[in-house]
Amino acid sequence: MVDWVVNLVPIFKALHIAALSLWCGGLLVLPFMLARADPNMLAEDYRIIRRATHITYTSFVTPAAVIAVIAGTWLIFLREVFVPWLFAKLAFVALLVVAHAWIGYILVRVAEEPGHHKPPHPVLPGLAVAIPAVAILFIVLAKPAFDWLTFPDWLLEPRGGQLPFDVPSR
Repeated sequence: MVDWVVNLVPIFKALHIAALSLWCGGLLVLPFMLARADPNMLAEDYRIIRRATHITYTSFVTPAAVIAVIAGTWLIFLREVFVPWLFAKLAFVALLVVAHAWIGYILVRVAEEPGHHKPPHPVLPGLAVAIPAVAILFIVLAKPAFDWLTFPDWLLEPRGGQLPFDVPSR
């Protein structure tokens, strides 16, 4: 195995965890930022809140999501993690992506229809983010065996071509 590939694992793990923290934290705070928008507030105050939520979503939260997914994908292949708990984690990551898109939709609706579209209470989108985030954390830390589930072989081992370098094995 190539040493420089082994050295990439901690870098990608740190990048993945940092990006995931920023992604989840940003998704949790955005609904509360939107809750400050009131149809009766001054236009300047509304503009400040709208700009802050837009910048947070487009400049921090979405790039963090992309980095978390890319770094996580690299980790799957660098560590050859093709185990049932990973597939459960990926299902909850998909739910996190749906929550991300929903919060983005809410941001756009509030911006395009000020006074006509009221965002949901922040607890609802907060739960839509917190539930998958906590589930992901639990699955990654506990690494449950899921022995009661059976998966086809094509899901449990890599198929096809080889990466252009040797990957570390467990």
